[in-house]
Amino acid sequence: MNSEKTVLFDLDGTLLNTLGDLTASTNAAMEKMGFATHTLDDVRRFVGNGIGLLIARSIPGGKENPKYEETLQVFREHYGAHCLDTTQPYPGVMEMLHQLQANGVKMGILSNKADFAVKSLCQRFFGPLVPVAVGERPGVRRKPAPDAVLACMEELKSDAAHTVYVGDSDVDIETARNAGLRCLSCTWGFRDRAFLLEHGATTLVDTPKALLEEILK
Repeated sequence: MNSEKTVLFDLDGTLLNTLGDLTASTNAAMEKMGFATHTLDDVRRFVGNGIGLLIARSIPGGKENPKYEETLQVFREHYGAHCLDTTQPYPGVMEMLHQLQANGVKMGILSNKADFAVKSLCQRFFGPLVPVAVGERPGVRRKPAPDAVLACMEELKSDAAHTVYVGDSDVDIETARNAGLRCLSCTWGFRDRAFLLEHGATTLVDTPKALLEEILK
């Protein structure tokens, strides 16, 4: 194995099961603003393209709704205070990350989640295991644009030839393609196997242990 190998991870649905807290904050915003609330499965379908689109998909008329900006702000405030309530790494993820570190693999995280939340969650759960974490912020186009991938690789002093991308969605598949990276698609996240295959997945992994083996082989 090349000791300079790098793995870039998506966050929500890949390393962390954030769905419960995202749903709770979405519904807190819906209730405060007078909109209908949503189920876990609803929010599962809405996530993946940043919190702006999550809220747009959650309210009638989307971004054209006159209450959109205020609803988004209510969500931001609630999620900032509650993003650690129930969120946890998926089973086997921490063991996988420790094994990757032990094998000299460099790691980074990039997400369409707001940068403040990405950094808070990564510090809480992963600490020095994953030293680079990039969320949605001004000046860096969100996935599937390759900007965050390229920023992570630059910070880690990595190149595309030695980097793989791991995610759970069609957005991740497209992001890897746009950055010229191989994509490993995990099936334990927010999108199922059939959806991933339909959207161009080439390598599917069903457990963090299988992902570890695929990265290290």
